[in-house]
Order: sequence, then C-alpha cells, then structure tokens
Amino acid sequence: MTTLTQVRNPAPPAPRRWLQLILGVVCMAMIANLQYGWTLFVLPLDQKYHWGKAAIQVAFTIFVVTETWLVPVEGYLVDRFGPRIVVMAGGVLVALGWVMNSVADSLPLLYAAAAVGGVGAGAVYGTCVGNALKWFPDRRGFAAGLTAAGFGMGSALTIIPISAVIKASGYQSAFLYFGLGQGLVVFAIAFLLKAPQAAPARAAARLAQTTVEMRWTEMIRTPVFWVMYLMFVLMAVGGLVATAQLAPIAKDFKIAELPVSILGLTLPALTFALSLDRIFNGLTRPFFGWVSDHIGRENTMFIAFGLEACGILLLSKFGSDPFWFVVLTGLVFFGWGEIYSLFPSTCGDTFGGRYATTNAGLLYTAKGTAALLVPFSSLITAATGSWHTVFYVAAGMNALAAVMALLVLKPLRSRMSNLQPAQPGLRAAQARA
Repeated sequence: MTTLTQVRNPAPPAPRRWLQLILGVVCMAMIANLQYGWTLFVLPLDQKYHWGKAAIQVAFTIFVVTETWLVPVEGYLVDRFGPRIVVMAGGVLVALGWVMNSVADSLPLLYAAAAVGGVGAGAVYGTCVGNALKWFPDRRGFAAGLTAAGFGMGSALTIIPISAVIKASGYQSAFLYFGLGQGLVVFAIAFLLKAPQAAPARAAARLAQTTVEMRWTEMIRTPVFWVMYLMFVLMAVGGLVATAQLAPIAKDFKIAELPVSILGLTLPALTFALSLDRIFNGLTRPFFGWVSDHIGRENTMFIAFGLEACGILLLSKFGSDPFWFVVLTGLVFFGWGEIYSLFPSTCGDTFGGRYATTNAGLLYTAKGTAALLVPFSSLITAATGSWHTVFYVAAGMNALAAVMALLVLKPLRSRMSNLQPAQPGLRAAQARA
C-alpha cells in the first residue's frame, strides 16, 4: 500500500500561491451558473416547447456526466502540460454550450449543448481544484474548499440578474449574454494560471499524508479509493436533486412566489432560497475544509454528512412553509457542498500531490455517477404524488455516508498508514517521487 506520515517540504513563495488560488476561485465562479443556474431555465423551456420537466432534466444529467467523467482525462493533460491550455479550451466550450442553449429548439440540440458545456466546465473545475491541491498540501482542505466555493457561490450574485433577464427578454437572451461573458473571463484568466515548480508547501502538522506519489492505475487498486467513491455517490445524489429540482419543488409546494422576509430583506421564496443556498453552498466548502485540516477528514465528514441528512428530513416535514423552505434548503446545501473540499483533500492526503489533478478528477467522476440518478427523482415524484419519498431516500444515503466515514473509511486509512510499500509498482512510484 502506502505510508502515511507528516510531510515537511519547503514552501513556495506565499504571494504566488495565493494569487493562483484567487485566480482559480474566479474561474470557478464563472462556470457556476452552468450547474446552479440551470433550475431557472427548466420551467421557461417547458413552457415554450412542452417537452416535460423529466425530459429537460436529462440535459442536466448529461451536463454533470460530461463535466465529471472526462475530468480524469483533462487532469492527465493538466499534469502533463500545465493548467493554461486546458482552462483556455474550457472557457471556449463554456461559452459555446450556453450559446447553443440559446438557440436550441429540439431536445437533441439541448442535450448536445449540455455535453459541450459539461466538457468545458469539467476542464475548468478539475484544473482549478487540482492546482489548489498542488499549491497547498499543507492546507488542502481549506484551499480545495475555497476553490470549490467559487463554484458553489459563483451563481449567488447572478441569480437575480439572470431571473430579471429571463422575465424581461426571455431565457434565450440570458443563455446568450451570460454564456459569452462567463466564457470570456475564463479564457482571459487562463493566461495567468501555472502549476508549482518547486516541492509543495510547508508541513501539514495535524494530518497524516502519504510519502508515495501514486498514479491513478495504482490508486484504483486500493479499497480506500472505492470506499470514498461510494461515499461520494451517496452524498452527491441529494444535493444534485436539490440543485436541479429546487424550482419544481417550490412550485409543487405552492410557495415559489410567496414573499419571505429575513433580516429586513423580502424576496419571493424561490428567489430567496436560490440566493441563500448558493451562499451557504459556497461557505461550507472552505469552512469544513478548514475544520478538516484541524480535526481530521473523516471526523468532519461525519458531522457534515449527518447535518445534511437532518436538513433533508426537516425540509420534507416543514418545507411547505415558505420561511422554512428558505432556511432549510440553506441548511441542506451547507451540509452538502463540503464534499467538494473533503473528498479532494482526502484523496490528495492519501495518494499524493504529484498526480493530484488526475486522481482527484477520477474520484470526482462519482458526481457524474450520482447524476444518473437525478431523473429518477421526477419519476418517483410522479408515481407517488409528492417529494417525500425522494427526501427520505436522500436522507438515508447521507446518513449511511456519515456512518461509513467513521466505521469504514477511517479504519481503512489508518490500516493503510501502518503498511510499508511492498508492491513493485508502489516502490517505483515512491522512487519517482
């Protein structure tokens, strides 16, 4: 297997690595609407073409699958050629995907646009998270979380403008203008991105980290990887359903347009929930990443995953009240978004930093696997006449992942740390390091 020890390496210049982190956050914010703004377009598309929400949500699944399942390939290109060219290509595809959405008049064209946008978003996402893991091995949880926060919070400031453009000029204009703008920013920032040249940063004093740099072919032969993959799938399903179906859920609860006042701010329940959810979905990533840097990855997983399970159950019971709909969806996203900091940082700690973009990208494909289950939420709701069964299943998945963090993943990683590298392939990997 591999040996987990405390790592002490010289730190690269601090300003340089913090600049790279900030650039990654901005890039992530520019691709956020491709996923988190999607729910705003579902009902307008259905009203115009009457394709049905289930058929339209297949595009969301295609987007998530192409965004995630190609990340290992894009990560391999980043590890070999650097981040710049991959992010440039991602910016072009991000813009093209939404431009195609703006003119899509058939489901095949809508699905093709989702695939194009997914490839572009995955190229940007995987590159920026991988770069953060490489620049900040001493603070992997926080750095990956802050980078992923750009993706989680990036749409918070644009939810209201996009809604306004849809109402004033139609969803086609929103797709066109925001797509071109977002892609252009990503393309420009790509010129400034670079990977660290020296050994990674200073010690991770509280965390066990590998001394072996494992390639993906070696990583997938370990049970730790597959346990993390299953946990990732279990956790991703509930949040993806909430992301894709929040507007239909609010409509079925008959509270979408009801006003909600919190701290002196009054907005329609759905608009308020979408804005607040994006904020909490972003804040949770660096917050729980920072917590995991101090108390350990698995302990943090247990707390956060359990929090989401409770949030989903409460949403099922009290979500028909507009005030509690806003508050509880925020709690659900606060308990969900941290998976995008905890799993990459755990992956980097366990399998090394040199191939972190590829390895974390391979683990990230679990999100695409989970996305295949999202359309079933619409089918279950149609069959049962309510969202309660979907909520109960999602909460159960979250609770199972929380228990697995302590009872399965933690012992496996601990056992892994007590084994010396004995296999020829792993000795070769250590020699390369």
